[in-house]
Amino acid sequence: MKDLKKVLVFIPTYNERENVEAMCSQILTLELGLDILFLDDNSTDGTGAIIKDLAGKHPNVHAVFRAGKLGVGSAHLDGIRWAYDHGYERLITMDCDFTHSPGYLSHFFTYSDEYDVVIGSRYLLKDSLPDWNIPRKFLTHTGHFMTRYLLGIKYDATGAFRLYRLDRIPRQIFDRVRSKGYSFFFESLYVLQINNFRITEFPITLPARTYGHSKMSMGEAFNSARLLAGLYAKTVTDKKQYLLTLPASRPEEWDKYWDRKTGPGGFAYDVVSAFYRKFIIRPAVNYFIQKHFSPGQNLLHAGCGSGRTDIDINKKFSVTALDISPRALSLYRGFNRDNPRVIRGDILHIPFEDGRFDGAYNVGVMEHFSEEDIGRILSELGRIIKPGGKILVFWPPEFGLSVRALKMIKVKLHPDELTLAKSRSHIEAIGVKADLKIVDYYFGLRDLFTQVAIVFKK
Repeated sequence: MKDLKKVLVFIPTYNERENVEAMCSQILTLELGLDILFLDDNSTDGTGAIIKDLAGKHPNVHAVFRAGKLGVGSAHLDGIRWAYDHGYERLITMDCDFTHSPGYLSHFFTYSDEYDVVIGSRYLLKDSLPDWNIPRKFLTHTGHFMTRYLLGIKYDATGAFRLYRLDRIPRQIFDRVRSKGYSFFFESLYVLQINNFRITEFPITLPARTYGHSKMSMGEAFNSARLLAGLYAKTVTDKKQYLLTLPASRPEEWDKYWDRKTGPGGFAYDVVSAFYRKFIIRPAVNYFIQKHFSPGQNLLHAGCGSGRTDIDINKKFSVTALDISPRALSLYRGFNRDNPRVIRGDILHIPFEDGRFDGAYNVGVMEHFSEEDIGRILSELGRIIKPGGKILVFWPPEFGLSVRALKMIKVKLHPDELTLAKSRSHIEAIGVKADLKIVDYYFGLRDLFTQVAIVFKK
């Protein structure tokens, strides 16, 4: 079995007293090392008390309780946010009524290395709904027909049995999903599909519910149909509102940059950049890290790139490396073989809980973002460090030597630089908005006048 660390199984509940304990037991019996999150919408049958007891008995079982029945889509969005906040790399969502069998959970991992979303599909086998009544089968197949031919989704778009690769899917993709009810499922898959995330499915058979009854009313069905029609209209008239725009965070652009065989400038550029990272920027980073952090502290390198600058730092500090580019992370592992804490993620939505780290740093990252996004990045870095923690940033200024040299040769060697540092007051103003203050500022010979080193304190 593959390494399944940081996998969460999310199960929303409402009046599932007969099912919840057996569901939890069957998942734990699989011994896959999965964590479980139950989210209960103030069930009236005592489900919440059972979940609370399960969470008290099992350290890998967690519980969230909401004030009332707020909608299954709303529950899934809250579960997804919880998973991001707690650093999970993969999230499986499923129902608690045993229409989704725990026996299928291991199937997801057959596909999740290659794909970003994996779906347990009701439509790949001829008789996948053997115990369902005719009205429910009709409703289900009608939904599948409509999502397929109106939205162009060829997958099972109305079911909850899915795996999401949260380490590959930026958190803000789910901000574009507005549905709070059952239509969440096809709206979220539609948003993921048009943003070109890789999706696949495998066949499952769905029995009838073990206990209880279906919670989807005719009102929910009509609301879902209305939203589906609205999505179709927006697809025709204004599809862009569902597209994720992160110019500096496109994995494919950074993968191309970090691919040394086909990267910009070819072999000559790789030699020059390797020399710069090893003999100029790496000593400068080492100096400021050791100046502002104590050995053994837990640090996040947010936007780690190839990791050449971390070779010395990893020997003295506990470093977690985060980057959106799989190619960069592959290089990082090569240069830092003893560091297992290498995670794919977006620094605009860092997948860790508040106060997780003693400090954070990045080198040559900020210039690739808009000023608004830089403020968001600093806020995120401030969120995930402890009170009193520090953030070290190396940021090329407009007057930096490397910036001037690249302007002279007029060759694009890396993704666009959207925002260069203008002055200390410019940087200070951005930091203030993120509730950070500058405690150190340096521009000089240590890195041959190429970057401004700024240290913020929370």
